[in-house]
Amino acid sequence: MCSNTKRFDIKKLKWIREPLHYDIKDDKIEIITKPHTDLWQRTYYHFRNDNAPVLQMKTSEKYFSFIVKTEFESKHRFDQCGVVMYLDSDNWLKGSIEYENDNFQHLGSVVTNHGYSDWATTAINASIKSMWYRLSRREDDFCIECSEDGTHFSQMRVCHMWDAVDEISFGIYACSPEDSSFKATFTHMDITECKWLAHNGQQPDAE
Repeated sequence: MCSNTKRFDIKKLKWIREPLHYDIKDDKIEIITKPHTDLWQRTYYHFRNDNAPVLQMKTSEKYFSFIVKTEFESKHRFDQCGVVMYLDSDNWLKGSIEYENDNFQHLGSVVTNHGYSDWATTAINASIKSMWYRLSRREDDFCIECSEDGTHFSQMRVCHMWDAVDEISFGIYACSPEDSSFKATFTHMDITECKWLAHNGQQPDAE
């Protein structure tokens, strides 16, 4: 069973790399991105960038889901905003839409373990300017889901985070890796009991 958790408390949020321009209200957070900000580590071409603003809270709760709606005015390649679980520069995950061009964007996720990032994506229409995310934790495993209506969620990624053994931090982020700036808006933030249900398929292998 997943345990119950308290509802989202905006007062518990803390910045990692506070942006120059933002606005925080009880029911809405707005972030204006700064050019050349990003979260990425090493893989494939060894580029590294760890300067995106992250707004998150800490928890030791082992089973929960965090839900947020994003709206964005992205317009330049790699402009992005979404949900994040950031432990340190070498260990984090994020789910977001990254703008590519006038035709399509990348709906996807990045998982970074021990300093190496991956990137799993699917192409969606560039006209989409809003997306819900649900980040769920089951101990040191995580699931990221997305939804266009906030009701019907689809799985984006299931992953293991090696260093998420006890207390973690999770929340939101927005950044513009290239020469760009845009407004990202976050609403409908909530913490619920874990919506990622226990696996009821194959049993584990006997040891």
